[in-house]
Amino acid sequence: MDMYRNWAGNFQYSTTNWHTPETIEEVQQLVSSLTKLRVIGTRHSFNSIADSRENMVSLQNLNNVLSIDREKETVTVEAGIKYGDLCHVLQQNGYALHNLASLPHISVAGAVATATHGSGNGNQNLAAAVHAMEIVTADGSIVTFSKEKSEEELHGAVVGLGGLGVVTKLTLDVLPSHQMRQDVYENLPLAQLEHHFDTIFSSSYSVSLFTDWQNERFNQVWLKSKLTDDQTFSLGEKFFGAKSANQNLHPVPGVGAENCTAQLGVPGNWLDRMPHFRMDFIPSKGQELQSEYIMAREHAYDAICALGEIREQIAPYLLISEVRTIAQDDLWLSPSYKQDSVAIHFTWQDKWEDVQQVLPLIEAQLEPFQAKPHWGKLFTTSPAKIQSLYEKMTAFQQLLIKYDPNGKFRNTFLNKYIFHAAE
Repeated sequence: MDMYRNWAGNFQYSTTNWHTPETIEEVQQLVSSLTKLRVIGTRHSFNSIADSRENMVSLQNLNNVLSIDREKETVTVEAGIKYGDLCHVLQQNGYALHNLASLPHISVAGAVATATHGSGNGNQNLAAAVHAMEIVTADGSIVTFSKEKSEEELHGAVVGLGGLGVVTKLTLDVLPSHQMRQDVYENLPLAQLEHHFDTIFSSSYSVSLFTDWQNERFNQVWLKSKLTDDQTFSLGEKFFGAKSANQNLHPVPGVGAENCTAQLGVPGNWLDRMPHFRMDFIPSKGQELQSEYIMAREHAYDAICALGEIREQIAPYLLISEVRTIAQDDLWLSPSYKQDSVAIHFTWQDKWEDVQQVLPLIEAQLEPFQAKPHWGKLFTTSPAKIQSLYEKMTAFQQLLIKYDPNGKFRNTFLNKYIFHAAE
C-alpha cells in the first residue's frame, strides 16, 4: 500500500505529515500541540472523510484488548485494533460480537465512526455495540462518553465521523460465543422479493443478496445461520426458487472462493462465518471503488425495481452489488437512526470517471426513498440533501462545537457535509 493512499488506491491524502503515537499520553501531547489533525483507521474509506491537509494521526499501534468484563458482558479495546484481531481474543474467552462487516480487516474505531454494518433483520450496525468510549478532545483532555453517564450524548458521539476528537478506547457489548453455518443459493428471481422480502431476510441470522444487475435475478443468496446445541438444522435444495450451490463461491462472478469464509453448511465458529472474507487472508490493494445507499426497509423492493430501470448504465462498470438489511438504532448520524433499513451496496471497477457519471443516476432513482449514502464511500449527493436526511444533524453540529469549538478535527469533508460551509 502506498503510504499516502487509501486501501483501494483511489484516494491520495493531502499531507505527508503522519504521526503514529504509541500511547494515549502521546496522543494527548499531539492533540495539544497541533492546530489541525485527522485520525486514520485502516484506510478502507473511499472518500476524503479521514483526510487532512495538515496532520494525519494513525492509531495502528494502539491495538490491544484491554479488558473483558464478564459481569457486564463487555470488552474494552484500544481504538486501533482490527476486528479480526479482536475476534480471536473474544473467541478464546468464550465471547462473540453481534455482527461483523463483510471484511474483518477494518479497525473498530473507524468502522464505528462511519456507521459501518453487517447484515441481518435483527442486527444493528457495528457502532450500536458501543457501551462507552474515551476521546481525547481539542484541549488534550480525555472525555468519557457512556450509557451510564449520558446515553443521549453517547448516541451523538458514537458515529462521530472523527469530529469530536481522537477516539482512544471503546467498550463494546459482547455475546456468548456460538457456532454458525453459511449456505449459498444461486439465481433468486427478483419477483420473489415483491411479496417475500421480509420472509427472505428474516430466514437467517444474516442474509445477503448479490446481483450484477445483468437481469432480473440475484446471482447469489448468502444465509448465515446461528447454531444451537439442540437444533437440528436443514435447509432445502431450493430457496424461493434459488438453487443450493454445490461449491464455495465468491460474490464476484468468475473469482475463486479461496479467500471467502466456508459455505456449504459446514459448521464453524462465529468469527469464521459472519464475515464474507476469511480473517487469515490479507486483502491486497483494492482495485475497486464502493458506493452504498441506505433507506427505510419498507422501500426495498420499489428501490431495487427503480434501479433495475437503469441496469444498462450500472452493469458495465460493476463488479457486484449487495443488498443487506440493518436493524434500527438510536445513533444520531447512523443512516439507520430510528428506522429498520435496507442497504444497497455497489462494488465498482476502478473507473472513477465512469462511476462518477453513474452515481447521480442512481441517486436520482433512489430520491423518492430518502436514501442516505454510506459516510465512508463514494457519492455525489449534495451537502444540503445529506443534512436534510438526518433529523439530529443540528444537535450533532452543536455536539462538535461543544467539544471542538475551534474546529481542530474538522476537515473539508466535515465542513462541507456537516456544516455546509464553503472553504
